[in-house]
Amino acid sequence: MSGHNVEFPMEAIRVLCQRYHVRELSVFGSVLREDFGPESDIDLLVEFEPDAQVSYLDLFRIQRELATILQRRVDLVPKRGLRPLIRESVLSSMQVLYAA
Repeated sequence: MSGHNVEFPMEAIRVLCQRYHVRELSVFGSVLREDFGPESDIDLLVEFEPDAQVSYLDLFRIQRELATILQRRVDLVPKRGLRPLIRESVLSSMQVLYAA
């Protein structure tokens, strides 16, 4: 998958998601719109397996690894932490990159 000159190396993403027990990883935000630019970060929504024990340190590690894979700043948002004001907008516009 690619969008706005961003390559999404699917095999590397799959390996990372399996290692951290990710159920679903989706892209949303400006990377899917015309206002995405060279300095834009990539917004990613993550949902973990129900039995996954994920710490804030794990979230930081995942975000850092995704930034390395994508060669761009990443904003990683846990699905359960989505603010109600933007929840519907994000869920209706996101594109799934990985699903277990």
